[in-house]
Amino acid sequence: MIRLVKKRHASWLGRGAKAARAQSARRRKRGRAWHIVRLILLALFMGPPIVILSYRAVPPPVTPLMLIRAAEGYGLTKDGVPLHEISPHLQRAVIAAEDAKFCVHRGFDWEAVDNAIERYQSGRRHLLGASTISMQTSKNLFLWPGRTFLRKGAEAYLTVWLEALLPKERILELYLNEIEWGPGIYGAEAAAREFFGASAARLTASQAALMAAVLPNPLYWRADRPGPGTRARANVIAARMNSVVLGRGTPCP
Repeated sequence: MIRLVKKRHASWLGRGAKAARAQSARRRKRGRAWHIVRLILLALFMGPPIVILSYRAVPPPVTPLMLIRAAEGYGLTKDGVPLHEISPHLQRAVIAAEDAKFCVHRGFDWEAVDNAIERYQSGRRHLLGASTISMQTSKNLFLWPGRTFLRKGAEAYLTVWLEALLPKERILELYLNEIEWGPGIYGAEAAAREFFGASAARLTASQAALMAAVLPNPLYWRADRPGPGTRARANVIAARMNSVVLGRGTPCP
């Protein structure tokens, strides 16, 4: 009887030890899984600011949109130049066309945001408008095309860091060098040579207005062969350019 009790006791102890080891192994697995999740979240939240900070001096090698368009068969022509080698006419044109408050906001035009929300609530299926040059630059550098709330939220997060870490002149320089101007054409220099056979530095005011006019739909509108709608938009931009005052060596006075 004593031996039987001892055997049963040893069996219980063995099963208890096995259960404890199994539970400990499960805890270690959960701990490793949570550690991996924390590392991923840390990379998602802190990776972009580190990359943005590097863009103060280093040009972006490629953007998600460039890769997407290349996969779609559009090719990739890109030629970055410093801001002082881009015509002041083009700087004024994109500010007039895309973000008249570029120099006074900190990444967001809240009046335009309110108007976009009102349009969405009135029945629009997507959020339209309200994208500043800073927001578009964030999108161009890191994100994919689209107008979902997820992408807009990521764009807003990135814009906060962009405005915090980069001066306005660098933001505009990145914008002009990374924006899509035509099928597979990125950067003001590549676009100027494609459309007008000139460098970005030598663009005239009318040419700059035409280039800014195609930005909403660069896959189908061309600055060198503008349709009636594109030309009308360019005329409006040309008129607005007169009210955009640049600083000395900077887009903001």
